[in-house]
Parts: sequence; structure tokens; C-alpha cells
Amino acid sequence: MYKITSFLSFTQQAHSLSLCTKDWFSLLLDISKIAAPYQKYLTTQIQLSMDASREADISVLPEGCISDVLSFTTPRDACTLSTVSSLFNNAAQSDAVWERFLPADFRSIICRSGDHHSLLASSSSKKHLFFRLCQNPILIDDGRRSFVLDKWTGKKCYMLSARDLAIVWSDTPDYWRWVPDPGSRFAEVAELIGVCWLEINGRINTQMLSPATMYTAYLVFKLATGASGFRSQNAEVSVGLAGSTFSFKRSVLLDARIGRGRNLLLDNWFGSKAYVPAGGGDGRYPEVRKDGWLEIKLGEFLNKESEDGELEMSITEVKGGHWKHGLVVQGIEIRPKIE
Repeated sequence: MYKITSFLSFTQQAHSLSLCTKDWFSLLLDISKIAAPYQKYLTTQIQLSMDASREADISVLPEGCISDVLSFTTPRDACTLSTVSSLFNNAAQSDAVWERFLPADFRSIICRSGDHHSLLASSSSKKHLFFRLCQNPILIDDGRRSFVLDKWTGKKCYMLSARDLAIVWSDTPDYWRWVPDPGSRFAEVAELIGVCWLEINGRINTQMLSPATMYTAYLVFKLATGASGFRSQNAEVSVGLAGSTFSFKRSVLLDARIGRGRNLLLDNWFGSKAYVPAGGGDGRYPEVRKDGWLEIKLGEFLNKESEDGELEMSITEVKGGHWKHGLVVQGIEIRPKIE
């Protein structure tokens, strides 16, 4: 997907009417060079418009041609360019543009949701559907996973619910219990009653992820009032392909009160106070999410173009031998890394 680093300067010039049609044609030709297999068609259409335009009037370029070119940019760039003129705005609303920003398998993903008929029927356009999938995660696979799009890139994001994870001893009521939580996107979360062996594993097929994309995996959790056993003992986290000799491994601390640097005093979800790092750390400590939960980075994974395998993510604390209580697990989220 093409990225134009000078879009802002181009749009600023366009708004001040200092960008001539020749410059716009040059820009569109530059974009069209990466629009295979339609490069020849797009280049021909743009060149014909250039030849026909003796005056500085970008409107001679067919709207459909602009739409074709915009579809090879990114959602962010298309929205930016839509502010240039009414012609670009109309082109940027095209279903042809936004269907290309949607994943190629978006229909099959939506069909794994319980309300897929209403979602598709109530979306007035592909752009409308795109932003609904960005703003409202949908539950798929019998409510065990959620799916959402990254609004800037259109890349796929998933969260595996606690029920979709392999949590050691989670089927033993003396150690874990399953409870509803109004702040969770899933029907229930896993709450730790007490274990000395903490082990949580998740898997997802790499074919479900966007290709040629660097992903980061996070454990999404919170600590109940009276939680203990997480302040002094490191947990080991890892991310990598199943069966691979290479994986991303490191140590983290799950207790937010241990974080270095500037701290925030927040009301936690059970009425007590907790100090939480205000960002800027090295990923070894939990960060507060926009939804109020905490997340800890498990690792990164580059999903190559032809990758086909199982991505494994894990967090363990089995060396200390001491008991741990009060961990509440919503799931593991896999989302594109922010550059």
C-alpha cells in the first residue's frame, strides 16, 4: 500500500490554490505507478486528461480515475485528500475506494458474527461499514473472539477472550472462577482465586492476520482489590510461531504500582486506589487502556506475506513458588504495531 509522505504539504498548497493541475497530475501519476495490475489503465487515463487539459483545471480528470488512484493509498490519506476539492471528496466517498481498504475476506469474517445480517444491511456504504468496524468491535466465533479494524491502515485486529485461551487450572473452581464483567466485551472473564503456577497461552492462525504487517500482542487484564503475588516476581512472556526456534521473550511485572517514572493515582475497578504508569516506559509495566483495563506487552511478530502457521503467545510465572491472587483476565489482543 502506497504511503505519500508529502500529503499534508500538497493539501495545504491546494487549499491556497498554489498547486497547479500539472503538479496534481504528476502526483497522481506517481501513485498510479504502484497500482498494478491497473497501472497501464490508470496511467493512460491520467495522460489523456493531461493532454486534454490546456488550462489548470483538475476537474478534467475523471472522478472514477481519481477513485482508482485513491484506493491504492491508505484510509488516512484518502480522508486527507478528500478535503482538497469537491471532486476529490466525491471520489474519496466511492465504494471502490473503501472496499479496497476493507480486508479481502471481510465478508467471511463478518459472517462469523451472530448479527452479521443486520451489520451488512444497515451499512449504507463501504465507507460506513469500514468505520463501523473500526469503532465497534464485533464478536465472532460464538463470542470467543472479537474483531476490529485499525482506522488508519485498515489492518485487522483481534482479541482472544479468556475462554479462548489455555489457562492452566482454569477449569478448577478452587483456583479460577468465571464471572461476568460489565466492562468486558465478552460474556465472562477469568478471575484468579489462587495459584502458585500461573500459565496462560493463546494461539491464532497467521492467515487470519493482515499480511506484511508487524503485530504486537498484549495481555488485557486488571487486578482485583487485595490482589497479591505480582509485585516482586517477574513473569515471563513470549510471542512466536509454533514450532519455531525463534520467539520474542522477555520479563515483565504485572503489578502497575511497580512502574517507573511519573505515576497516576487512579480508582481501580473495585473501588480501591492503584498507581499506574503514565506511559513512556519500556513495556515491562502495565499501561492503562482507553477502555479502563490494563495491558502488558507480550511481544511482537512480523506476519510475512506468505506466512502460514500458528502464532503462539504466552505469559507464565512458575519459578517463584508463591501464591498469586486477584488477576482478572479479559483476553489477549493482537493489533498492528504503531510506528
